[in-house]
Amino acid sequence: MGKHKGTIAILTGGGDVPGLNPAIRGVTYRALREGYRVLGIRRGWAGLVEWNRDDPACRDEYVLELTEDAVNRAGRTGGTFLHTSRTRPSALPHIVVPDHLREKYADEKNDLTAEVLKNLEALGIDFLIAIGGDDTLSYALRLHQEGVNVIAIPKTMDNDVPGTDYCIGFSTCVTRTIQLTRELRTCAGSHERFLVVEVFGRYAGFTALLPAMAGAADRCLIPECEFDVEHLTQLLVADRNHNPSRYSVVLISEGAKMTGANEMVFEGEEQDQYGHKKLGGIGDVVAKRLKELSPKFNKGRRVNVINQRLTYMVRCGDPDAIDSIVPMAYGTLALDLVLQGISGRLVALRNGCYDSVPIEKVMGKSKVVDVAKYYNVQRLRPKYETFQNQPLFIMTSED
Repeated sequence: MGKHKGTIAILTGGGDVPGLNPAIRGVTYRALREGYRVLGIRRGWAGLVEWNRDDPACRDEYVLELTEDAVNRAGRTGGTFLHTSRTRPSALPHIVVPDHLREKYADEKNDLTAEVLKNLEALGIDFLIAIGGDDTLSYALRLHQEGVNVIAIPKTMDNDVPGTDYCIGFSTCVTRTIQLTRELRTCAGSHERFLVVEVFGRYAGFTALLPAMAGAADRCLIPECEFDVEHLTQLLVADRNHNPSRYSVVLISEGAKMTGANEMVFEGEEQDQYGHKKLGGIGDVVAKRLKELSPKFNKGRRVNVINQRLTYMVRCGDPDAIDSIVPMAYGTLALDLVLQGISGRLVALRNGCYDSVPIEKVMGKSKVVDVAKYYNVQRLRPKYETFQNQPLFIMTSED
């Protein structure tokens, strides 16, 4: 085998989404054909923390040599064959510090960036391509600041990474939400009920608003705007009475809050390494209140509720067309930057065109729905006004 131009490493972090494997394939195909060696780092940032560079026997557990055959098979599928984690090397709890580093890093929270840097050097990495959301990519920024040649690829179902109009996984999430909500309508109609569907969206409501705009629901609730549950009940009763099949539908972002609520609804108190508690349950709360309040607006008669969290149903399975094409393009963009010797960039879609922006953008202004432009607060539904010169997904660009 001839001499390589250099070594590129790829990792995926955070939640899995359809489109990660096509992105890995896009990077690897181009890189190998340009003469680079490609390594896959398994389990995201955890792979670069847990690998013991002084123990050659454990290398295969954390580092995988990527070939065209390997990525071609995986590139048609969902998830990430490199696996993923929510590890944050800059703030690692002592309980999850690897055994071989326990004595050296004994604080309650530990910054293992020095170990990550040594592991990257030991692997001979010339460029590191990190695929993830703003939490994963904020650590990529840290490594860029430490002098590592980093290129970032945005991924998140919520589509809320600043600096890009599109994040891998978003289109499949919207597609599945529309599909599954429409399928659930048969149950709601058969029993003349309200249908409450909880979807992803911690801080940004794109995953509820766009399906509602496409006709998947009568009303939608988003994190950017608190809602009054009595008003919602009144609207849903009216929608139900207007529907010949006697049901109505509301999509609820997991981060939506009732008026007067102090915080979002969480499944428990446990936090991940980024300080996030696991969201989930606002749909349960709303469903219960709808049932209680419905007699007030329905001539004294209660309306029962079908309540469904979509959660992993929109994460699993194969990517749709957009999440097969965009990741391939993002991977190719990343190699364009490598070939030019440019690092510290986030590949992006902006105003309908592929581009890249400084990686510092991932720590910029939060990307959320512009309520004044796209959400009718009184009607709890999208605004349908001019879309002239708007991007494919309408309200997902940054001004």
